[in-house]
Amino acid sequence: MLTHIKELCALPGISGREDRVREAILAYLTAHARDFTYHIDPLGSLIVKKGQSPEKIALYAHMDEVGMMITHITAEGLLGFSPMGMDARVLFGRRVRVGEDLLPGVIGGKAWHHMDSKEREAPLKTEQMAIDIGARDKDEALKYVRPGDMAVPDAPFVEFGGGRIAARALDNRVGCALLCRLIAESEHSFTAVFTVQEETGLNGAAAAANALGIPTALILETTTAGDLPDVEPHKQVCRLGAGPVLSFADKGAIYSRPLLETALTVAADRGIATQLKEGVFGGNDSRAVQRAGPGARVLAVSVPCRYLHSASCMADTADIEATYRLLYALLPALV
Repeated sequence: MLTHIKELCALPGISGREDRVREAILAYLTAHARDFTYHIDPLGSLIVKKGQSPEKIALYAHMDEVGMMITHITAEGLLGFSPMGMDARVLFGRRVRVGEDLLPGVIGGKAWHHMDSKEREAPLKTEQMAIDIGARDKDEALKYVRPGDMAVPDAPFVEFGGGRIAARALDNRVGCALLCRLIAESEHSFTAVFTVQEETGLNGAAAAANALGIPTALILETTTAGDLPDVEPHKQVCRLGAGPVLSFADKGAIYSRPLLETALTVAADRGIATQLKEGVFGGNDSRAVQRAGPGARVLAVSVPCRYLHSASCMADTADIEATYRLLYALLPALV
């Protein structure tokens, strides 16, 4: 599964540009899974039916990642951009890959030693930065890039420490890899939904959930781990190495108490350490799925991840494996 996560993280796929990720998932399923059918909905979400009667439960994982979209090109050949889920504070000086051909580029702006004292007090805003692909002018840049193209951080997948990994797009290629493995290995019937456009409004999940109308859903995600030196223990939310994260609520959804209790019971019976998300923060596809059609009971099962929505998300391989074990054991209790 680690190899598969690495392969998925290498693929560019911001919101609305998930094609390469979807193709890779289909290739994996074709090679490793059996007894499934699939279709691609009009928005681009991949909907897989595993087994013969998968209408009782659906599992969701979003394919898109945070990144940038090119908005305009200056006379000097620099690329203006709009962040797609990324904060401007993690962008300055970052190497990126741009467009379908993944051209190398650098996000630049006024250098620190050119700033006056007032400018140095505040981080650069997005409109003060541009992507430099080395073009001499606008005409040359237009040979390779046009507005609407995507850009993603140029950050390799690395393994380090005691089983830790770092890469861009762990949010949520980890969830996609978990769901792929469940389709390949589980003997139970369910519907798997690999959604688009989660980072920019939950559009894919909303459309798919309305079309499917399945009453129970698990959302496979990553969630922010704040176990860092300057964060008080009660504000850390969750921690690397402490197992999968189960949520009771976030900013968009109230999770099903019976589903949560079932997950905790299954985990205890199998000796799988879990952690409750300590606070009401963030959100994910659960919000859209919960309110779609006649409504659905939902539960998020997440892998803790440091530095979320940056070029260097960090996760623990033991947490990923424990999350898979929990999902694999939880399915038969729900179908």
